[in-house]
Amino acid sequence: MPSQPTSPAPIPERHPLRQLFHSLTEASFAQIGYTDPELTVYVTGLLVDFTHIDHLYRVRDAQGRRIEHLVDLRLESQRGDQTHARATQKHLGDYALFIVGMFPESLQRHRRPVSAEYYIAQGKQAYATVSTMDGLRPTAALFRKLSAQFETCVCALHIEKDWLQDEFYQYLMRQMSS
Repeated sequence: MPSQPTSPAPIPERHPLRQLFHSLTEASFAQIGYTDPELTVYVTGLLVDFTHIDHLYRVRDAQGRRIEHLVDLRLESQRGDQTHARATQKHLGDYALFIVGMFPESLQRHRRPVSAEYYIAQGKQAYATVSTMDGLRPTAALFRKLSAQFETCVCALHIEKDWLQDEFYQYLMRQMSS
């Protein structure tokens, strides 16, 4: 297993960015009529974590190159021990959720466009795999829920993205922070 690049320090729990993402995530889930504190916390953590590019591409191949495609992540999860497999599957689910939820337009920018449905199916499967790997641990239920509610999380992220891009919302946020 290749060595992973040094990660930046985690963003503290009380950091304004984490608080902003938590508020937005909670409101976006409420907007679609699905409130689940456990999913809100997980999706908030995902957004905060992926604000740093090194976290978005944390999985590396045997040569130390970042892995950017779901098929390569799936193959990488078959290399190494159970801990590596689980971490890679979790990342695959997280990456798929983040991309299809926040940047679905990026799927059409490649030489060969990829469908959002493919990302959804792969993300759901990855979370289901992590749930199975976790067995009787409490995290198994969370990953089963993430798999079952993947599309719900995507819808919530679409709403959150719209708010973040809205000029009026940006104006309000600037006023609140001054």
